Amino acid sequence: MYLNKTLIAGPCSAETEAQVIETARQLRGKGVDYFRAGLWKPRTTPGCFEGVGAEAIPWMQRVRREFGMPICTEVAFREHVELCLDAGFDLLWIGARTSANPFLMQELADALKGSDVTVLVKNPINPDVDLWLGAVERLRRAGLEKVGVIHRGFSSYEKIRYRNAPGWQIALELRRRCPDLPFFSDPSHMAGSAALVPEAAQHSLELGIDGLMVEVHCDPAEALSDAAQQLTPDGLLRMLKALHIRSAESPDPAVRKAIACCRDEMDALDVRIVELLADRMEISRRLGELKKDNNLSIIQADRWAAVVRNVCAAARTRDLREDFVRSVFSVIHDASIDEQN
Repeated sequence: MYLNKTLIAGPCSAETEAQVIETARQLRGKGVDYFRAGLWKPRTTPGCFEGVGAEAIPWMQRVRREFGMPICTEVAFREHVELCLDAGFDLLWIGARTSANPFLMQELADALKGSDVTVLVKNPINPDVDLWLGAVERLRRAGLEKVGVIHRGFSSYEKIRYRNAPGWQIALELRRRCPDLPFFSDPSHMAGSAALVPEAAQHSLELGIDGLMVEVHCDPAEALSDAAQQLTPDGLLRMLKALHIRSAESPDPAVRKAIACCRDEMDALDVRIVELLADRMEISRRLGELKKDNNLSIIQADRWAAVVRNVCAAARTRDLREDFVRSVFSVIHDASIDEQN
């Protein structure tokens, strides 16, 4: 309605019938394509609210009947799938903890075999694009045709602004490998804070996503799960009106020409970077031979610390972020160690 993207919205959890129906009532007319609510909640800490389970199925059916919104929920076991298929759910999604487990994914694929339901697979909690695509492939091999993915970010030990590290490079790699795979973003779980959800949603739109899954609660302060990251229905509407989609190409020939020139320069520099990396790896091979012949350890902490100091100092003189340069050279250093081994 506002972005020409598929919008999935609703509360993190189905808590009570009144809460589900009131949230749906407030979302009516706001461009929601699917109403979502978690019936079974895989929580990190035992004792937290884990959903009401199958008790909420009639509530969801009432949403579809009274407000005309297709309904969806998360499934993690065969029993969940069977209950939801019997109840006529329009879309199911598989969570990050489940998609990381090939045994559970195969159980779900077997349970879904022969159905026509749409299934979306959230990225695993760890940043592994092959594991993510492996989960998708299990569903496809079971004969499911309407399969897509949801990018919700990845667990991280580092303290960051978001609840989950976006890992944009993983999302981009998946898009590169499977450009026709429907691609959704979950800015609620990515951000972890209602104030940051619009920002995460806007970044996601830059990837050319097909839709958004947003957690929305009629009274977030009273939510029994993930209260901090849920928007109000009016908050969702404000976000949708503020988000914007950039064009893939400018209609101005002069702008297109300028962009093409910049890309030509970058392409030339990329080739030069590869050449320099090849030269550096050749030196690493020679260094490895010297260390081996003289019984010297491959990893030398003092030398690596000096490299980091040098490249960070150089970064400051070129107005480059130190964390960016440090991460690049960490990858180069790992490759150098592998070469010396």
